[in-house]
Amino acid sequence: MNIKGRSALVTGARRGIGLAIARELHARGAKVYAGVRDLSDIDEEPFAPVLLDITDPTQVAAAAERCGDVSIVVNNAGVLTGTSPLDGDSLDNARYELAVNYLGPLAISRAFAPVLRNNGGGALVNVLSVLSWVAPPRFGTYCAAKSAAWAMTNTLRVMLRSQGTLVVAVDCGFVDTDMVAQIDAPKLSPAEVGRATVDAVTDGREEVLVDPFTKNVKASLHDDLRLLYPGIQERYDASEVLSTAE
Repeated sequence: MNIKGRSALVTGARRGIGLAIARELHARGAKVYAGVRDLSDIDEEPFAPVLLDITDPTQVAAAAERCGDVSIVVNNAGVLTGTSPLDGDSLDNARYELAVNYLGPLAISRAFAPVLRNNGGGALVNVLSVLSWVAPPRFGTYCAAKSAAWAMTNTLRVMLRSQGTLVVAVDCGFVDTDMVAQIDAPKLSPAEVGRATVDAVTDGREEVLVDPFTKNVKASLHDDLRLLYPGIQERYDASEVLSTAE
């Protein structure tokens, strides 16, 4: 797909991965609608700000009406609470993460599928995570929501193929954003994820595994209980011992 001259909507475009994708799309010649929950949050002149809380049906419908010329939609908005399934507030956080990370992108996809069809098919991009496939306890409720979003992406790919819509899953490890600022681990740059995402749309690829770690996890899913979870168990047990000692 040639990006130049296209119109695109990016949700969660205020910062991080969303802003990086918006910048990359604009650099390649696209008109970019930047979906944000507060219009004062974004002041980059090239973008057209759109008030868009993806959990608000009224705002989703209004965005679909306003952005009727888009042929690229990027579901990027997301939240991370850092909650394990057995934490005291895990049910509330699980509901919140499901609402934003799964039901929100589903609402956007439902609203914009007809728009994409009317504009020749285009592309629907879902920014997922390596945590769609592997579930460390510390991020357990987030992983569940991202797993649901992965399943939804695969379903939409089948359903929207006949209208000519490319459905792209973007999977990566930790990215250097505010969301994971407190996590001590190697991180990708948002710009790297932005380039990989737009490259996938340009090349017509249905999945992009941005980094080697993500590629390794995806390749290990056929035997994840042996290849992935012993290491997760070891780190979890070590953290429990440390917590008890403190």
